[in-house]
Amino acid sequence: MDNRNYFILLAVMAVTTYLIRAVPFTLFRRKIENAKVKAFFDYIPYTVLSAMTFPAILYSTDSLLSAASGAIVAVVLSYRGKSLLTVAIGTCLTAFIVSLIRTVLPL
Repeated sequence: MDNRNYFILLAVMAVTTYLIRAVPFTLFRRKIENAKVKAFFDYIPYTVLSAMTFPAILYSTDSLLSAASGAIVAVVLSYRGKSLLTVAIGTCLTAFIVSLIRTVLPL
């Protein structure tokens, strides 16, 4: 990638990032009292993080089966209130074991 394209992409990313943060400040001058609007703005960071992370999860291994099984284990463990370390270890072990099984029994 040449420098010109790089700086164009960098500028577009900077503008879109700035707009997402600046628009609520320009539209809402007073404190937001509506609970639904507050909840919407509270969940935006989690939504963006999920949208960026989920595709990376599915393509993190060479097998969609092992990645999906690890993601399912992560959701189940986190839903049960396990710690972040427990969820990470359980997810990694599940993906590893499914990959091992897949090499022995090709599916």
